Amino acid sequence: MRFHTEYLWFNTQKKRELILITDKVQEAVNVCEIQEGMVLVSAMHITAGVFVNDHEPGLWQDIDDWLEKLAPFDPDYRHHKTGETNGDAHLKSLLVHHQVIVPVTEGRLDLGPWQQVFYAEFDGMRRKRVLIKVMGE
Repeated sequence: MRFHTEYLWFNTQKKRELILITDKVQEAVNVCEIQEGMVLVSAMHITAGVFVNDHEPGLWQDIDDWLEKLAPFDPDYRHHKTGETNGDAHLKSLLVHHQVIVPVTEGRLDLGPWQQVFYAEFDGMRRKRVLIKVMGE
């Protein structure tokens, strides 16, 4: 069994941003040289997430609108009494989750025809990272 760990670093230009990372995840699989296994992709911050979905800008806007509806910015979050102003970002990350596991088959990410891996930033404009952990043979 082989294992490989990489970190992706992000410092987004906006507070909320969606970044396609499928190619970076595949590159980590290539470095590890596994044929069969899996990849764990995990946001290392509690105000960000990782998810798999379609690579289509209209859908991205629908997702962003949906997240804002379910977890809108609100100055009255109890979390803000700590001096933070990112209570909504914590809730949005719960909705998209902080990690995904993607299968690897014949050395490639085994995604559906339209599936891609995304990093979702909800409290950006500061340095954050994503863990990629490849495991397999």
